[in-house]
Amino acid sequence: MSESAAALIDHHPKVDELRLTERHALADLHAVLRLCDSGRLRCSDKTRRPAAASVVMIADTLSGGDFYPDEAIAAYAWPLLVQTGGLAEIVGGRLQLTARGRSALGKPAAEVIRGLWRSWITKAVLDELSRVEHIKGQRATNVLTSAKTRRQRVSAALATCRPGAWVELDDLFASMREAGLSPTVARSDRALWKLYLVDAQYGSLGYAGFGEWEILEGRYTLAVIFEYAATLGLVDVAYDEPDGARDDYHGNWGADHLDYLSRYDGLRAVRLNGLGAYALDLTASYRPPADAAPIRNLKVLSNLDLVATGELSPADRLVLDAYAKRTAERVWALTADTVLAAVAAGHTADQLRDFLGGRMEQPGLPATLLVLLDDVTARAGRLRDLGQVRLTNAPIRH
Repeated sequence: MSESAAALIDHHPKVDELRLTERHALADLHAVLRLCDSGRLRCSDKTRRPAAASVVMIADTLSGGDFYPDEAIAAYAWPLLVQTGGLAEIVGGRLQLTARGRSALGKPAAEVIRGLWRSWITKAVLDELSRVEHIKGQRATNVLTSAKTRRQRVSAALATCRPGAWVELDDLFASMREAGLSPTVARSDRALWKLYLVDAQYGSLGYAGFGEWEILEGRYTLAVIFEYAATLGLVDVAYDEPDGARDDYHGNWGADHLDYLSRYDGLRAVRLNGLGAYALDLTASYRPPADAAPIRNLKVLSNLDLVATGELSPADRLVLDAYAKRTAERVWALTADTVLAAVAAGHTADQLRDFLGGRMEQPGLPATLLVLLDDVTARAGRLRDLGQVRLTNAPIRH
């Protein structure tokens, strides 16, 4: 942990990790959209959840990696978030960008993230409690309350946090209960008996002291904040390993042998940042942090070779692969044919122009590149999709 990061948390309990999520989310949004566009991400048509191999691929693409190296949180959340926001859809078992998703590539990332959060709290594709797998019985009929109502209360609770101030999770839990923002999980006392840990009979949460707020509503709140709000960069997070982080479930029958109740148990404190204040409509505008600007580590040679002079992010490599042919580890060859192929796949010459303009070391785009992009734009403009045509073959009479 850097000295500056450590200084930010010297007023609350020591933690193993601190992540300032804002700049990561701004970069990761485009990285995930590019992965969707590549057709390499698989999701279940039935559950809409990502395949294990796709989760690994996303984790490798995220600018800062996932929160834990061996536990999927952000990498699991991103495919669900872009589906919920209408930026991607499943076609033949693979995620592909929608028209809205392609449009999002050209919009300010903060604006898109705000839209994703608004979509998530109103129509998410799963109940976040399902990610707390140790709580059993969730699929029984008439057991759980509306997930939409629950997550909106968590969002409202985050909106009560003062931007820039760290809040420990236990303090947030207390303020939620006091403010009437509890995301009640069980529909009734009878429903509570159907939820359990370890054993349906002896581990039922209906027993006195077994279904405490921290176990149900608290774990639900942790899931929403850590897996979705933090992934979107709305809150900075201070966290430990989940193993042994909380012992509030040890009194439940048979549960004391569990290392943790949820993968989110290590979350200790959160801080609503500038992006979070914007997404929660606490501020009318947003200015990204200075370190969120892309690094200028590309050169465009006179022969239109694109040369990386430094380490490229996975997202930047995906963009270059879409528009050019890789000829060496750090070299891509740009031609009219490769750019036209990208345009045919749904990209635009203007997107490439903006991408290179923000990452080139030299000032201004070379004249040869401008000529190529103008030519491609003109040629692409002469092509129009007139729809499907049916060809028939009729015999010729002599």
